[in-house]
Amino acid sequence: MTQIGNGNSRHTVALPDGTEVTLAWAAATDTGLRRAVNEDSFVAQAPLFAVADGMGGHAAGDFASAAVVTRLAEHGGKSSVGTADIDGALKLAVRDMGRGAGVTDEGSGTTVTGVALGVIGDEPAWIVFNIGDSRVYRLVGGALEQLTIDHSIVQELVDAGQITREEADTHPHSNVITRAVGFHEAPIPDYRAIPLEEGMRILVCSDGLTKELTPYGIRHFLISGRSPEQAVRQLVEAAVGNGGRDNVTVVVVDVLRVQRPSTADDRG
Repeated sequence: MTQIGNGNSRHTVALPDGTEVTLAWAAATDTGLRRAVNEDSFVAQAPLFAVADGMGGHAAGDFASAAVVTRLAEHGGKSSVGTADIDGALKLAVRDMGRGAGVTDEGSGTTVTGVALGVIGDEPAWIVFNIGDSRVYRLVGGALEQLTIDHSIVQELVDAGQITREEADTHPHSNVITRAVGFHEAPIPDYRAIPLEEGMRILVCSDGLTKELTPYGIRHFLISGRSPEQAVRQLVEAAVGNGGRDNVTVVVVDVLRVQRPSTADDRG
């Protein structure tokens, strides 16, 4: 388990186009009730927030997730992060995993998912990225939306209409993913850009949360937690209380303010 970054109640990022984005965030991880080791890792350093869920055995999974968040954390403190930065970090992480002699000899890998502040065209945006079955959600105006698509066997079965979403949750192959960072393969993330909106709340989480809470439950705690810290604490406690079958990692980010350059000029 590697944790990079602390919570922050108010932090402003100046994007390259002059837009100032004020954020608040919090993060936490828990081993859960059935695992001996926490193989999850996270980075929570503006402008990038990500969760990695390691696999391949205790030492290997921890090593893999740590490699990914450590490389992504190298972009913490920048004014923005682009897809090329994320691609480069993931490729370096795979190289780092290959140097783990004795730890990753049988192969190791990790999921990774997260968001990064960037500029798409002339518009400030969240760049959402994902490999595996950890997830990113958006809460706006009380409506919860899953922004990532799982790379998993059960998701493919759902997409093909062979099982329902409810059946997927209890399917015997629910833990089998179809894409990962590691295992000596080039990482191929999915990317999605979403506009920045004041008042929006972003959730980044490992599947240890989504195994234990329905979307309704996730929405409930995201709404009831007034601050990111409260929301994170409630989500983790609920996931562990509902069974805690896996490691649980949660990052919550609030967009408090988006101030465009023209607004600043008008005030001055």
